[in-house]
Amino acid sequence: MNSWEILATAFGLANIVLLARRSVWNYPCGMAMVAILAAVFWQSRLYAVAGLQIFFFAAQAHGLISWLRVPTDDGQVAVRRLPRGGWAIVLAGGVAGSTILALLLAQTDAAAPIADGAVAGWSLGAQLLTNLRMLESWPLWVGINIVSIGLYTSQSLWITAALYVAFLIGAIWSWRLWHEAGPRAGVG
Repeated sequence: MNSWEILATAFGLANIVLLARRSVWNYPCGMAMVAILAAVFWQSRLYAVAGLQIFFFAAQAHGLISWLRVPTDDGQVAVRRLPRGGWAIVLAGGVAGSTILALLLAQTDAAAPIADGAVAGWSLGAQLLTNLRMLESWPLWVGINIVSIGLYTSQSLWITAALYVAFLIGAIWSWRLWHEAGPRAGVG
């Protein structure tokens, strides 16, 4: 067992609980988690998800600033919906990002270029949607977490795989909570 994985998992669990509750405090926990996971993934030759942690760190900082600017009366940020045509952009970006990363990773000694590229490519868009407080980020996170569990299990990153099982549960829970709190389709 890797003690760094355990520490990242603790921060990750705090992150998902706070994120589901739409608390701005999810971001400092997320920043700590991704900083630790970058080293864990690099050591496991999962280069795209290691590099993704750098993006996540910057995105977490951006999310923290963004969410601090838009609190609601109860201390939780307001949920928004993708505008009409938004899914087409999200899907095109996810496919393009995943394909490019997988092709680049195939030129290295990456342990799992296709899954690594897919997790990284789709996570970019999902994180941006989360920062924008979009309800539609959650179905993306559900899919990303399912693929991540398989990827990390295949690399014997058992603690990280367990964290992503918790993230999967948290994404489903968050999707429900954000749906209840958010505007109806076409509004927001």
